[in-house]
Amino acid sequence: MKIRQNVTHFAFKQALTAPVLGDVARGKLVDMHTDIFLEKADADHREARREHLDDFFAATMDAYVAALDYYPEAKAREITHVQANFDFYNHGWTEMMEFPTDELDAHYDRYAEFFEDHGVTIDDPLGEFAPPGGVADAPSTPEQLDDPEHPYAEGGFADDVYVETADGDVVVGGQDEPEDVDPEEHVTGE
Repeated sequence: MKIRQNVTHFAFKQALTAPVLGDVARGKLVDMHTDIFLEKADADHREARREHLDDFFAATMDAYVAALDYYPEAKAREITHVQANFDFYNHGWTEMMEFPTDELDAHYDRYAEFFEDHGVTIDDPLGEFAPPGGVADAPSTPEQLDDPEHPYAEGGFADDVYVETADGDVVVGGQDEPEDVDPEEHVTGE
């Protein structure tokens, strides 16, 4: 998968594991991801998916923090995007997917150790990260799976994480964390 990475990503990484600031960061990240992916959804389905996405993305924050024990920041973050794409696929929300449906297994296989350790499968994208009450239901569009359209998917990046830097360069595996990262500045704007 191809993702972006800049100092803000590293700031939020630090913030998610900090007391107090972690809750603020989690809320901002959930809202941001829900908004980004709802923009990719058909306008008729957006509001019906909002609560589900809020719950789902809140759970992936725990997956991200756990993945940092296995991988560097870019790969840990990519795991959460892979989980989201599994969920989108399961609901038939192919228009929201970031990679084509035929790359599901390849993305799973790259992170199989982490996914297996935490009970994550394509059919159960949250595994042990699912909240005790589950996530809100949302209507599926299974007919989309018959002839999937992926207007936002970028295929051919299933063998590793590809990171687009702030300069527009694409590097494999991600960047090193900058030394002077102020999580509070990036999370709260102060």
